[in-house]
Amino acid sequence: MHFARLKPEQKRALHKLGVRTIRGLLYHLPARYEAAGPSGTILGASPGAEVTLYGTVRKPDVRKTWKSRRPVAEAYLEDATGRIKMMWFSQPYIAKTLHDGMHVKVMGRVGGTGAKKYLANPTIERSLISPEEAHDNLFIAASSDTATDSSMSPVYPESRGVSSLWLTHAVKKVFAVLVHEKMPDPIPPDILARYNLPSLSTALVWVHTPRRPRDAAAARKRFAFEEVFALQLAMQRRRAATLREKALPVKVNRAALKSFVASFPFPPTAAQMRTIDDIVKDFEKPHPMMRLLEGDVGSGKTAVAAATSYLVATSTPPGREAGTLQVAYMCPTEILAKQHFSTFISYFKDHPISIGLITGSETRKFPSKVRYEESAKISKAQFRKWVVNGEIPIVIGTHALIEKTLSFKHLAYAIVDEQHRFGTIHRQKLVKKNNVSPHLLSMTATPIPRTLALTIYGDLDLSLLDEMPTGRKPIITEVVGRDRRKYAYERVKKELAAGHQAYVVCPRIDEPDPAKQFALQAKSVKAEAARLKKDVFKNATIGILHSKMTPVDKEKTMRAFEHGELQILVATSVVEVGVNVLNATVILIEGAERFGLAQLHQLRGRVIRSTHQSYCFVLPETLGPATRERMKALAQAKNGFELAEYDLTLRGAGELAGGHQWGVSDIAMEALKNIKMVEAARKEAQEMIARDPELKNNSALATRVASADREVHLE
Repeated sequence: MHFARLKPEQKRALHKLGVRTIRGLLYHLPARYEAAGPSGTILGASPGAEVTLYGTVRKPDVRKTWKSRRPVAEAYLEDATGRIKMMWFSQPYIAKTLHDGMHVKVMGRVGGTGAKKYLANPTIERSLISPEEAHDNLFIAASSDTATDSSMSPVYPESRGVSSLWLTHAVKKVFAVLVHEKMPDPIPPDILARYNLPSLSTALVWVHTPRRPRDAAAARKRFAFEEVFALQLAMQRRRAATLREKALPVKVNRAALKSFVASFPFPPTAAQMRTIDDIVKDFEKPHPMMRLLEGDVGSGKTAVAAATSYLVATSTPPGREAGTLQVAYMCPTEILAKQHFSTFISYFKDHPISIGLITGSETRKFPSKVRYEESAKISKAQFRKWVVNGEIPIVIGTHALIEKTLSFKHLAYAIVDEQHRFGTIHRQKLVKKNNVSPHLLSMTATPIPRTLALTIYGDLDLSLLDEMPTGRKPIITEVVGRDRRKYAYERVKKELAAGHQAYVVCPRIDEPDPAKQFALQAKSVKAEAARLKKDVFKNATIGILHSKMTPVDKEKTMRAFEHGELQILVATSVVEVGVNVLNATVILIEGAERFGLAQLHQLRGRVIRSTHQSYCFVLPETLGPATRERMKALAQAKNGFELAEYDLTLRGAGELAGGHQWGVSDIAMEALKNIKMVEAARKEAQEMIARDPELKNNSALATRVASADREVHLE
């Protein structure tokens, strides 16, 4: 079946919604449902009531509010009983979709009273019948536009060119030719029975045309289970394939490892030692390690990476008496790669182990032939030669690590930092260098709820760094309104007077376009740095850092801040990862509501780096109920893990986890609230892969799993 005469804009809109096939249309589930009771009249619409009105559009137009100059789309709705005003704030494009005399169906809450009744931001759709016909009881019974077999009306996610109403009619067309009854069900009957889930054909009818809320809930539960199950199968199949591969053996010298860890400038935490031990045990197995290390900001993941890299860099390749195995450590940004390069030098400076750095802008090697305690800049050609010959055991870099021109001689260990910033393709390119299967350690400081980690990282073993190094004090986080801004500035002045440093984070780089109303409220790095220097911190040295600066200028600014030449660094969220200045103890985050909770947590992590008391002041420009809840959660959460679970409870998918970022649908993310469902899906997936690794006995499920495997991680 196909839809004839689709307009180009409709095709684009459907593709934007992820709908490319009939199956895709049926799997495009309603976002919510509305009561589809009898329509009313404008005269009978009571103030405060939720109403469904049919009428004719009159006088569509756009105006600006008197004070804020916000654009407002306006129009009147008219039927035989009267007229009511409709308004859409900050949505001027709506007026362009309406024209005088257009028949529409409108749903919303009535505001005002008497002759001044109005509808603010109502849902509006083109109606296939006139208002007169809509109010004719005989016609209602026969009308496909108003009559429904369901008492609940689906509201679909829509895109310009394809409305919720269009999608409703499209689904009905598919149901009319019984396509849904011919679709093979990917979930085996025994699993459906075990968890009391409806069949695919039943679930499709219930989710698109439910008679009762419980039918819709049962259908959504089924689709949530299906997606989590498919994701788990994809991960378990990937894991099974890894277990069949061979790894280069790493010789574990526990005495040497103990001595290396003892040279750290701080005593390792129990969590760090536990994780190092997990990795050591993985090194001793014949197949490659596949492990995710999740650690809060400042919990010491880099130290774990260094200790385990030491083991690899001191192991000789099999069958050889000389040379060493190699480590590749991939970072998402140049700043972070350079930071780790510097940190590794501090760990390895007393050991005869070379360390290399490769980014888009430079290649370096430690130690320098001229000054042993420093690194030297070298040509890319020379760098590649030394890496392919095995003369540089530890190589740290950005995406430059996976360039075809860079080859390793004995790559045995691949480390991926901030795992969520790389897709599977990047990860696979790194671990498949030179057709070997190195041990893989993926690391992240982004808080991930346990259920999400079990789902999207089902192919990895999980290690947690759930404690901070000794002597770290909990950060004090405060939400500061406009009336208390001076209080935050005074704290910054006290920290500067004590010899410490500060960050100020802004959402924008440059001053916004005056024509863009919403953007006008957002503070910019350049303007804020100038304002702070002129009006607030007149005697302080202030620098700026943002993504549009050249690598050389970024490096110069970071060096100045690290060496204490700059007291305040005004920056964008470019400082979210990879900036590690122990002397910085306070951070101000302007326009905090514009950042996700994960970003806010990462940003405040910039000042949880030493034994000094640290402070984070979040300064939202607006403080509505939703923003207030988020800021309260940030202030109260003791760590990122707690914040992640809170966010999942609050909003389901959670911006910490960012469902679309991981390739997980909204309905599957909702399922992640249910740990029992996730664990059940995981158990069923493990058992099925053990019985049928290639899913040869269920082609429909194999197709579904292949789709899930393509989507997950491809952020």
